[in-house]
This record gives sequence, C-alpha cells and structure tokens, in this order.
Amino acid sequence: MSWHEDPIDAPHADLAEDAYEAEPVATVAQPRRGNDVYYMGDTGRLPLDARRALCQLLIGPSIDQLRHARLWPALIRSEAGIRSALSDLFLELVLDRDSGVAFTRQADTEDVDAPVLLRTSPLTFIDSVLLLYLRQQLGEADARGNRAVVADAEMAEALAIYEKNLSTDRAGFNRRVASAVQKMKDNHILTRLGGQEDRHEVSPALKLLFSAEDVSQLSAVYRQLRETPAAEA
Repeated sequence: MSWHEDPIDAPHADLAEDAYEAEPVATVAQPRRGNDVYYMGDTGRLPLDARRALCQLLIGPSIDQLRHARLWPALIRSEAGIRSALSDLFLELVLDRDSGVAFTRQADTEDVDAPVLLRTSPLTFIDSVLLLYLRQQLGEADARGNRAVVADAEMAEALAIYEKNLSTDRAGFNRRVASAVQKMKDNHILTRLGGQEDRHEVSPALKLLFSAEDVSQLSAVYRQLRETPAAEA
C-alpha cells in the first residue's frame, strides 16, 4: 500500500507575513525515559526483550516456544509492535499460539515494488519429498495428541522408494538423502532429541508452511512418481 500525505493549502502572502513577524521558535527533542533507552541515539519503541525476539525472527528461521522459552512470551506481549516493525520492512509475522511457533515471510505487496530481505533456500526433489513426509508425520502425531518424532532410518526408508526417479547410484542417492536431512536440521525443521543421536522432533512450523490441502495435492503428485516405472521416470 502506498501512503500519500495531502498538501496543506495556505495563502503564500500570509505565510510570508507570518515568517517576517513571528519570533523564531526553538525546537528541542524531548528526552525519552531512561529505562527505554538502551544505547546512545536509541529511538526504538520496543522493550528490550521484544527487540531480541524481533532479531530472532529476522535471523530465522523461527521462534519456537520450547526452544526459545524467554523470547516467546516477549513476542506475545509485544506482538502488535513487532508486527508493525516487520511491516516497515515489507514482512509479515506468522504466529500460531496453539503450536507455539512463529516466523516471518515476505508480505504480499501486490503492485508495490518491495525489496526482498529474506533469504530463500532452493529445494531439491529429495528435499521436497522429505518435507512432505515430515508434514505427514506431524499430522498423524497431532491426531494422536503426540509430538512428531522421526528416526534417521525411518526417513531413509521413506525416501528410498524415490531412488528410481533420480539418475544416480546408491551411494549418490544416500548422499542426497543425508544432505536433505541435514538441511532440515539446519533450518530447525528437525531438532535432535536429547541423548538420542538418530531421533528428531518435527517442528510444528511445518503446519503453517504446508496446509492440509497442500499435503493432499503434493501427495498425489509424489504418488504418481512412485508408481511410474523406472524406465519412464
């Protein structure tokens, strides 16, 4: 949205006369309260903990209620102010209180030419298949009222059926699978369970990234790929 300020109509003669007769007025910046200023020249309006939450959102990929126990309540308390600060950057806040997760994404600015601040990470075929598998596991776990936990072996088995769709040998395919899993870890889609090297919790953020409709459509596409003979893939 573009903002326009209406011009102020005033007779030029009156303006000139006022400028000649009026005494100069000194403008002095009013000092802010000491407990609101955190460094020299600080003009920010958010509390300190809310600024830290805002920074985490910009660093990415998300704020998780469990992983960021101090930032989450700060985000909730200052949600309106943080949304406003993000809007100034053409970003929007995606927040799910029930799932305890929040992240930012580029706002849909329609015809406004806005800079893109957020980094994007291109997805390979295997990345996409793994995301779909993890989203499905999340949905099934939610239906049971449990956390979604997956093991390395389970992910490898779920992806193995797509090996025929890639022009690579077994070793090359395994490297691609390992790379996809590592990407999910780096982006906190997967978080390793304490004391269990091969088991990971799936982030609830996936529910916000992929709706049930998205999952259904993607599942149909990948089901067709699975059923395609290797010679035709």
